[in-house]
Amino acid sequence: MFDLGISPGDLVPFIIVGFAAQVIDGALGMAFGVISQTMLVSVLGVAPAAASATTHLVEIFTTGASGASHIVHRNVDWGLFKRLVPFGVAGGVTGAYLLSNIDASVARPYIMLYLTGIGFYLLVKAIRMSKPRFEDPRTTRPLAAVGGFLDAAGGGGWGPVVTSNLLIQGGDPAKVIGTVNTAEFLLALTISISFIATLGVSAFGVATLGMIIGGVVAAPFGAYLAKRIPPRVLLFAVALVLIATSLFSIFKAWDLISGL
Repeated sequence: MFDLGISPGDLVPFIIVGFAAQVIDGALGMAFGVISQTMLVSVLGVAPAAASATTHLVEIFTTGASGASHIVHRNVDWGLFKRLVPFGVAGGVTGAYLLSNIDASVARPYIMLYLTGIGFYLLVKAIRMSKPRFEDPRTTRPLAAVGGFLDAAGGGGWGPVVTSNLLIQGGDPAKVIGTVNTAEFLLALTISISFIATLGVSAFGVATLGMIIGGVVAAPFGAYLAKRIPPRVLLFAVALVLIATSLFSIFKAWDLISGL
């Protein structure tokens, strides 16, 4: 799959990107795609289409390692996992199938605006939280379907949409993050199969290999942080990352529209 005619120096920048993105994603349940694609395109000069395909393929390995780490740290709610996976995968398959016919990126600024609002809501919730009280999220299946669809079609992303909305419903931050990360493995596998079928394995090279190495090494750290960070601090961090990444996506989309 990978071109092995490369030096270790070629891998280092991509290892750093994969490591940093996965530590944040593993600890907070979101932002791997935004961070990695932004760094690949804006800093390392990777073409946008190749960056998207690379990110989804890398996520097979990083979410697999992250999921295993969250299982070890007992961060997974298996009841919630069973509710999320079938509908998330179905949404992902639908999004990948319709991607060639529907430009889902048009809706991206509106989705990011919605997620920015959720971020501020979670921020207020974290500030007001005194003694943690958690509830089992009830609206899960439709949420998973929407999150899977948007992730495949390039709209909002699995982590920001699903993690944030489960937290709004009162889910335990550590359990929500661990479960969403673990479920994402099957979603990433489903979406990546479509990319491989379309682009072929030759499209994945040094960036993919480097990010896999960095992401897999980082996976245990993210799961450990999610387990050890107090719920209030974890919720506060999720809110800040959600606000920052969503606003960045809005400004990026606005610059693109202004340049047309």
